[in-house]
Amino acid sequence: MFGFGFALVPLYDVFCEITGLNGKTNDEAVQVVAIEADLDRQVRVQFMTRNAKGVSWPFESQLSTIKVNPGVMTQVDFVVENTTNKPVVAQAIPSVSPGLGAQYLRKLECFCFNQQPLKPGERKVMPMQFYIAPDMPKEIGTLTLAYTLYDITEHDNNPSAEVAMAK
Repeated sequence: MFGFGFALVPLYDVFCEITGLNGKTNDEAVQVVAIEADLDRQVRVQFMTRNAKGVSWPFESQLSTIKVNPGVMTQVDFVVENTTNKPVVAQAIPSVSPGLGAQYLRKLECFCFNQQPLKPGERKVMPMQFYIAPDMPKEIGTLTLAYTLYDITEHDNNPSAEVAMAK
């Protein structure tokens, strides 16, 4: 049974790659390169946020939808607020749909690249800068970028949240 559970993660990754579900985005900033913008075309980008089970903090995108030209750098801000009376550490996990579109969404800066320590009552505006690669197939007219916010704080066993708050 343990072996089956251990094998589920790589099997799920293969399944997602084949079906185009749950597209993974880059997990670190891409290099800024000179690219030619496609000003004759627009791609609709939708932003969705949700909280993982047990997370009740407000977490949202400042925009729900935006139209962008491939090759043009765009910034969208996301906001999170720690409504608890304890320091917490949050981590956002991104997903792109359709999955094929994930390889064309290039993030230059994203709050999802790092853990986000939050003091009690702190509200944080978190930027995400991206562009759509101009070589994205024209059949993809809409991308949906969804973030799930997780509480990765371990107050009882790990003082890292308190240490991060002191910085």
